[in-house]
Amino acid sequence: MAAYVTAVSVDGGHNFSKPAVEQIRLLEGLGVEGDAHLGVTVRHRSRVARDPSQPNLRQVHLIHSELHDELRPRGFDVKPGELGENVTTRGLDVLALPTGTRLHIGKTAIIEVTGLRNPCVQIDNFQRGLMKAVLGRDAAGELIRKAGVMSVVRAGGDVRPGDGIDIELPPRPHEPLRPV
Repeated sequence: MAAYVTAVSVDGGHNFSKPAVEQIRLLEGLGVEGDAHLGVTVRHRSRVARDPSQPNLRQVHLIHSELHDELRPRGFDVKPGELGENVTTRGLDVLALPTGTRLHIGKTAIIEVTGLRNPCVQIDNFQRGLMKAVLGRDAAGELIRKAGVMSVVRAGGDVRPGDGIDIELPPRPHEPLRPV
């Protein structure tokens, strides 16, 4: 199955969920136009409090809609944008991508994956028990964070549901994703 965008979301406030919209505009080096996390330096409030001069490696948040499919039978009704993501995908194993992967979305947009989203307590405030559901353990007992990946915008453009996603892997050796 080819990878594609199922939904796009944006919110100018620092709210947990973002409403789905018909399209978003990605701005090179900044993020999603009109989003609270737009900027060259960190915008997440906890990170700003620690060091506001850090580079913003969390300009665009992606979640795979397969996570929503996994959560539904466990009693969680999660819709696109409700976990704070800007881009919801299908057919793309975002968690398996190496750091530095470039995703070409639609006609001109390119984002570069910087790392894993580190889920926070706000997820449980949204739906009780959801934090545990978006975390897991691999065979070696290592923590698996399933709440999507973060990225930066390398080339701007409009992104809409239905847009295809092409994957450009970075040169080897590949670095696994780590929380950013």
